[in-house]
Amino acid sequence: MRSGVRRPGPSLAGFSRLGLAAGLLVLAACSTGPAASPNTPLPGSPYPTTPLPVPSSPDPVPGPDSPARLPGWDQEDHLAAFDGWLQGCGVSRDRAAAIQCERAMEIRRLSKPVTPAMARHFFETGFTVVAARTADGGPGLLTSYFAPEYAARHAPDATFDMPVLARPADLQRADGGVVQRRADGSSGPYPDRSAIEARSIAGYPPSAILAWMRAEDLFFLQIQGSGYLTFEDGQQARAAYAADNGRPFAGIARPMEQQGLLPRNGTSGDAIRAWLAAHRGPEARAITALNPRYIFFDLQPDDGGNPAGAAGVPLPARRAIAVDPSAWKYGDLVWIDADAGNLPGARAGYRGLVMALDTGSAIRGPVRADFYMGRGEAAGAEAGAVRHPLRMWRLVPTG
Repeated sequence: MRSGVRRPGPSLAGFSRLGLAAGLLVLAACSTGPAASPNTPLPGSPYPTTPLPVPSSPDPVPGPDSPARLPGWDQEDHLAAFDGWLQGCGVSRDRAAAIQCERAMEIRRLSKPVTPAMARHFFETGFTVVAARTADGGPGLLTSYFAPEYAARHAPDATFDMPVLARPADLQRADGGVVQRRADGSSGPYPDRSAIEARSIAGYPPSAILAWMRAEDLFFLQIQGSGYLTFEDGQQARAAYAADNGRPFAGIARPMEQQGLLPRNGTSGDAIRAWLAAHRGPEARAITALNPRYIFFDLQPDDGGNPAGAAGVPLPARRAIAVDPSAWKYGDLVWIDADAGNLPGARAGYRGLVMALDTGSAIRGPVRADFYMGRGEAAGAEAGAVRHPLRMWRLVPTG
């Protein structure tokens, strides 16, 4: 739920939940990384970004529903995709997917090592391709998230003045929603972000305080749904999604643009964070209150890996996406093809095999994905500039 990284809050997704991501702030965030050449594969993600001819193939010629017909298939790192598939294929409840998962495990067991050609053959002989489509036939949207790493403190000071809160005892789920159970036995909607923060600032937080963070960092951590904290004594911990207040997510990038606080197409994650930091206090809180959703956390040991998504398995960096669970199933193998991003610092495009392993409150529709970029500052810088027109194909397992 990207609360692996995003979430039910935002899955990591979410890529918690990181996103962080612009996609979830505009739902969008941006970065200032260098743009890639349109024909240059991205580091760690060899997805070319311009349409490529149908790849040649030995006899027999691949059928129209073969993965070999996908745009850019020849340029994919099939071995990296194979490794990513093995990390998440066990979550699928589909019988045919389970058969292909077992087949992949057998290939790994018998082959020392698995070669790129073997990995490519596995996909081409074990899957057929079906295009996902929007209602109007147009492109969907790719955004990205990451697992952030932030500084934190055990005690508050002038800079680290916002508490990371545990799940409140009065927060309960009822009838599919979230309610506040009051001492007199009554219940009602759980308070929104503004009310929760007002209580905390007044010294009456609704739950235990786990850590203290900069206000802008906490806001972004909540958009991602989870992340990693480093304290002043060197202690490290993972802030994992524990609960939310049941309020809908609302991006703040567009309102900031409309109010003239940030320029058009200048609502990058870095720009938003810088503005919030420069206006820390009531002015910034008035803007962040436009997103009424509030995330509560649980502190866990930092294992040095990537967080788990909504599917319950760690998210492989650059090989996992958060999706709409009404349109996709966890464990689905997906080909994404996204280019022409227009945010400042955006790379030219993303193309390749990924797995549906997470979800997020802002991820809705059959051609909508949040790409999990990885963990840390570099991943966050790239994730913030991803807002690309998207095409998606489902790879349907045979067997």
